[in-house]
Amino acid sequence: MTRPNTSAFTLLELMIALAIAATLAVFAIPSYRSHIARTHRVDAASALYRAAQFVEGAASDGVPTLPAGFDQAPQFGTPIYRLRVLSADDANGGYSIEAMPAETGPMRDDPCGTFTLDATGLRSNRNEAGGATPASSECWNTS
Repeated sequence: MTRPNTSAFTLLELMIALAIAATLAVFAIPSYRSHIARTHRVDAASALYRAAQFVEGAASDGVPTLPAGFDQAPQFGTPIYRLRVLSADDANGGYSIEAMPAETGPMRDDPCGTFTLDATGLRSNRNEAGGATPASSECWNTS
């Protein structure tokens, strides 16, 4: 009597494969999430520049409201950021536009908070949650 030749994983091989997969997940998931957050921030910054071009073109009409597509980031689909034009004052050069994270969106707890761009080109961030806001260059970094 001979025993049939079967091939299968041993428990030790399975545990080693699971340990490798878990180690990869520990490093890959946070890196992926930070990449997605950076992508949303870049999209908000480009939406602000797009809206600024619209406002500059409509400057003779006073403070315009942004039309559909200019009032959110991304331009199409579910909004992650909502854009709006703020009124003019002496400090902002004629207008200021802000991109605020949507209340139910994935960036609602982002430390960069609300992005602001004014007519003088000044870029800034503010965090309504009261937490520390990273340096503006860190939030607006598109590289």
